[in-house]
Amino acid sequence: MLHTQSTVKLINKVPEVTLLFWIVKIMTTTVGETSADFLNFNLEFGLSITSVAIGVLLLASLFFQLRQARHVPSIYWATVTLISVFGTLVTDNLTDQLGVPLSLTSLVFGLLLLGTFNLWFLKEKTLSIHTIHSGRRELFYWLAIFITFALGTAMGDFVAEQLQWGYAYSSIIFGGIIVLISIAHHLLKLNSILCFWLAYILTRPLGASLGDLLTQPPNNGGLGMSSMVINLVFISTIMLIVAFFSMNQLKLEIKLP
Repeated sequence: MLHTQSTVKLINKVPEVTLLFWIVKIMTTTVGETSADFLNFNLEFGLSITSVAIGVLLLASLFFQLRQARHVPSIYWATVTLISVFGTLVTDNLTDQLGVPLSLTSLVFGLLLLGTFNLWFLKEKTLSIHTIHSGRRELFYWLAIFITFALGTAMGDFVAEQLQWGYAYSSIIFGGIIVLISIAHHLLKLNSILCFWLAYILTRPLGASLGDLLTQPPNNGGLGMSSMVINLVFISTIMLIVAFFSMNQLKLEIKLP
């Protein structure tokens, strides 16, 4: 059976990579950072209870995501957001509860990500996100996504806090590297799959640094804004954009038999 380009887009379980995709991705990473801190510190749930609660919600969201035959924007982005929060909590538990240095955490998660990509490529012969239409590929995809969030959290905290470069400079550094990757892809024709995953990894420390910049008190190098307000604004914006994605998805489904 021959698939048209529209059909391929429809059966793929992940969204197209557009500017709005990157905007929502960065916002989910910021929400991941601020939500974890809000639940842990502001509501005083503590790391353990917060981690268990978010972990249960993530498993439920992944269950519904994996059961879908096609891409469903609301379920997909809910899963990404929950992975963002859970990835932050995993790194925080390793650092705050177990005392694992951020440099070691970054190294271990980096090696785990390389191992995941290697196994994924050996099994599927591609790391493209444009053909996530089988159960095994989707499992590899979500495993890689989770590790990028945990790795990105550790990298962001390492640069901003352990190296003491601050949240503002960290945001500029990670944002600048993403811009360079985009230039390398569009002007120098660097491999699109490599550029995607490099940018995807770096949006996590960028979002985490932005989240900390907005919510941390001024004496810690932040702007001291309310975590609750930031979460409400960002989550509301994400929901509006996801609603737009859902409308476009519905239009695509109506056009196809």
